[in-house]
Amino acid sequence: MYTQGLAQAPDAADRRIEDADKLRAFQERIDAEERIEPNDWMPEAYRRTLVRQISQHAHSEIIGMQPEGNWITRAPSLRRKAALLAKVQDECGHGLYLYAAAETLGVAREEMVDQLLAGKAKYSSIFNYPTLTWADIGAIGWLVDGAAIMNQIPLCRCSYGPYARAMIRVCKEESFHQRQGYEIMLTLCRGNAAQKEMAQDALNRWWWPCLMMFGPPDSASQHTDASTKWKIKRFTNDELRQKFIDATVPQAHYLGLTVPDPELRYDEASGHWQHGAIDWEEFKQVIAGNGPCNAQRMERRRQTEEDGAWVREAARAFAEKEKRRHRVAA
Repeated sequence: MYTQGLAQAPDAADRRIEDADKLRAFQERIDAEERIEPNDWMPEAYRRTLVRQISQHAHSEIIGMQPEGNWITRAPSLRRKAALLAKVQDECGHGLYLYAAAETLGVAREEMVDQLLAGKAKYSSIFNYPTLTWADIGAIGWLVDGAAIMNQIPLCRCSYGPYARAMIRVCKEESFHQRQGYEIMLTLCRGNAAQKEMAQDALNRWWWPCLMMFGPPDSASQHTDASTKWKIKRFTNDELRQKFIDATVPQAHYLGLTVPDPELRYDEASGHWQHGAIDWEEFKQVIAGNGPCNAQRMERRRQTEEDGAWVREAARAFAEKEKRRHRVAA
């Protein structure tokens, strides 16, 4: 027994040395701005971090169809209806791109969906708020998609190749969504008093949840250090939040709207807009499933999954039939 243990010890030590060498070489590739591809060696923690982030991103795109899809039949004109239909379709496509990117890491799409439906996977907190008026559709395009662009443009330089490439197309389409939303807000602000009041009300309700979209402050973030070290993320949560505020406050002023933050002020020394305290307790409650629409969003998603079961079964049956046909033909 003792002799056997001695014989095994060098092998274990060799494996540790080999793993250390692989980790060092991996980080050197990251530092050199090389892309990591699916067949490349990667640390398990890197793979898990990517799966968590990409699947959460994909879930957010799919769940995000609900608050806007709710307004397709109530859009105020045919032009608005067509634009909103195109946008919701885009969001669905984004989810599919991202599920495909995550699958290159060895996780099945069905597994990711099951995790979402079981409450084990998260999606963006912003989609747990209701769309009460048509102005909310404008606010989502302007603010929510604007925040998404701020977060996603750096992901085009993510160290993981499939994710970075998926984000290039996603960002192009999100820029259309942001312009669409801002144009809705501009139209309302140039309309009558009731329309401008509707736009102001939407900004009042969406401003703070949008700031929470970037995640908790850096001091409380569990994943920022590893993600930035591996260049999955290029900026911290607080840095991205500040970029969004600096870009969006002047846009609100141009619209003639008031940002609902009495402590908001421009700091000449830093060149940044300084904001008031964010209610992180609200953020925690929404993430925990206690937001205004959490239960509604998940009930709708589960029902949709159930309603679409026959389509998936038919597609699988057709695929099996085609495989058999090709085998016979061969």
